[in-house]
Amino acid sequence: MEQTKNIHRIIRVNQAGEYGATRIYQGQLAVLKKDKNIKKMADQEAEHLKQFNQLLIENKVRPTLLQPIWHIGGYALGVVTALLGEKTAHACTIAVETVIDEHYKSQLCELDTWDEHEDLKKIIHHCHEEELEHKAFAIDEGGTSAPGFPILNSAIQAISKAAIWLSSRI
Repeated sequence: MEQTKNIHRIIRVNQAGEYGATRIYQGQLAVLKKDKNIKKMADQEAEHLKQFNQLLIENKVRPTLLQPIWHIGGYALGVVTALLGEKTAHACTIAVETVIDEHYKSQLCELDTWDEHEDLKKIIHHCHEEELEHKAFAIDEGGTSAPGFPILNSAIQAISKAAIWLSSRI
């Protein structure tokens, strides 16, 4: 029973995170319409979301009740960071993906202690690999040289950690 509860928590929080990521990229693309790289990352996040939406259905897991907040907040974060410039949009990606890297690593360690749920492990591992690619790309594109990067990075990481904590519980 406890394992089922944990699986539901993992699916719920990951679906919420992928939903939030799609909204951030939608907001960035509203401003940086022609950025093919952001579009590619947005498409990958949309595929991640599709997979976790399917897991919600298959496992009869309700999504987080906070999804309307992530809908507005994610989009707003994307728009604001893009309005501040391409490097700031990439700084947002760096901050979010740094937190997601830690989050997915933790989940994979937890899942590795169980003999079951190989499909879920594979999905998380695949998403994790693509999130790391997004972070590396954002670094290569100068995200760490965005104005006010240390403060922006800390703030977005704190928001991301709070969103994970809340989404796993509500």
